[in-house]
Amino acid sequence: MATIFTHLDEWRAERMRIEKEGHSVGFVPTMGALHSGHRALLERARAENDRVVLSVFVNPTQFEDPGDLLKYPRTLNADLELAGDLVDDVLVPEPKEIYADDYRYRMTEYVLSTRLEGAQRPGHFEGVLTVVLKLLNLVRPHRAYFGEKDRQQLQLVDGMARALFLPTEIVACPTVRDADGLALSSRNRRLSSSARAQAAAFPRILRGSPDPASASAALCDAGFKVDYVEDHDGVRLGAVRLEDVRLIDNVRL
Repeated sequence: MATIFTHLDEWRAERMRIEKEGHSVGFVPTMGALHSGHRALLERARAENDRVVLSVFVNPTQFEDPGDLLKYPRTLNADLELAGDLVDDVLVPEPKEIYADDYRYRMTEYVLSTRLEGAQRPGHFEGVLTVVLKLLNLVRPHRAYFGEKDRQQLQLVDGMARALFLPTEIVACPTVRDADGLALSSRNRRLSSSARAQAAAFPRILRGSPDPASASAALCDAGFKVDYVEDHDGVRLGAVRLEDVRLIDNVRL
């Protein structure tokens, strides 16, 4: 059964013990509300490391809308059950410990983070990169696992690790999809049953349209509010809203 750490001092002591034992550490950072996509990350981490660490932390600094932060599901007991025996240690820190500096010190990237999601959600990636850097420094993993669904986030985290000479390998894992093709996401559970059925058209239209403009038009016709659809490096990325729930996805062309 996994050991749960709610205080960082206790975790630091445990991390020192792991270091002395010479075990390799795999890390999966999450905001909770785990689903099968997260379990796939944990399975990969379990297969490649001696020790697997999961963090469950709803990071307040990456929400530009306070209402969205309040709506984010907190399901720790269900998360622990889903993680099961794949995990050795679970970090569930309080915001006051992660941000003892009151968020005065921040990690900023000035190019990629200003596009796509960054253009739609000012300050979002600053919050993401700051908390990921803090967690990587706390866990000191050999490998950290991120899903390709959040492609821009993955690129930024990998770029940060390289730019700052972090010793952690950032491992990209394929997007896990439901039977109808919709990428698994914690936000999906906020959709009504009719909207959930409608959402399956999102990846189909991204993949089947000849260009971004056509995809945007088709998504609008299908009842989505489109934030963006763009092609970059052979990948089409899109963000839409349905019932005030924001969905993102990307498909290889």
